[in-house]
Amino acid sequence: MIGKNVLLRAVEPADTERLYLWENDMQIWHLSSTKAPFSKYLMEQYVMNAQQDIYAARQLRLMVDTHHSKEDNATVGCVDLFDFDPANRRAGIGILITEDERGKGYGKEALELMIDYAFNTLNLHQIFCNILENNEQSLKLFKKQGFKTIGLKRDWTQIDGVWQNEYILQLLKKERI
Repeated sequence: MIGKNVLLRAVEPADTERLYLWENDMQIWHLSSTKAPFSKYLMEQYVMNAQQDIYAARQLRLMVDTHHSKEDNATVGCVDLFDFDPANRRAGIGILITEDERGKGYGKEALELMIDYAFNTLNLHQIFCNILENNEQSLKLFKKQGFKTIGLKRDWTQIDGVWQNEYILQLLKKERI
């Protein structure tokens, strides 16, 4: 999937080290409810199995690459569909853009491409996301794409001993802006 400044591509074996670093970054473990580090072996196995069809794996991770020029390509993040439920035509969506690449529009474009894929290729009826109440940048990003806040999960996630509220947002295909 190609946009103006980014492309979404399948996970490749060359991504193993990058994913290993991201998945073991304790600062973002709360995003995936991770409580223990991943081994390189597990990441290698994940990458080897990442080519499974979304209908079999019930999830899909795509890497977010810039594509300004052939010499200037860089992987700046990933975007995931998870909890894929084909019977009810829904999935969760999440995105990670590396800290030094945020605020450049890559997340917005990657999210737009994945939403388009979810609705127009997978024919999903709805997608949802979970965002901590204090993550204003992510809330703004998803709301700009038409996601609506449908609930607040109080004291949902504990980070460094402090309970955080988490919003659940939803986007229905028929409401896509």
